[in-house]
Amino acid sequence: MATSTDNPGVVARPPLIYLGAFLIVLVCRWFLPLPIDAGGRGLVPGLALVALGLGMAIWGRRTMEAAGTNINPGLPATTIVSSGLFRLSRNPLYLCLTLMYLGLTLAVNTWWGIAVLLPLILVMHFGVVLREERYLEKKFGEDYRQYRSSVRRYL
Repeated sequence: MATSTDNPGVVARPPLIYLGAFLIVLVCRWFLPLPIDAGGRGLVPGLALVALGLGMAIWGRRTMEAAGTNINPGLPATTIVSSGLFRLSRNPLYLCLTLMYLGLTLAVNTWWGIAVLLPLILVMHFGVVLREERYLEKKFGEDYRQYRSSVRRYL
């Protein structure tokens, strides 16, 4: 079976990368809890961050669907999305995943989430974001370069 080369060739689907990282956090927490707050007051703020991230992710996903492009980075991009959250960041869905990850870290009350965050961000940056950027520039050329010059990569 032939595979399409019309995709960025990311190392894995981003939600799975975040899920894998959070599973590592939970395993580490099981062996050594390392609580952020001894009083356990992070549950409500953590769940609020998860809800905020989820709401923003739904908005971003709907924006991509309305533009008619694929959300799955393993499938071809059909257009550059520059409306909604994509006016503020070229990678808003990944920022939403990070926000949800941090919310879960607070909710389960462990510093392990912060310790795993740096490797997680490095995997996302080099294994997903930079690959997507090279792909989009190759596919859309000047249109993508103009978008890239006017919208920040992250925040």
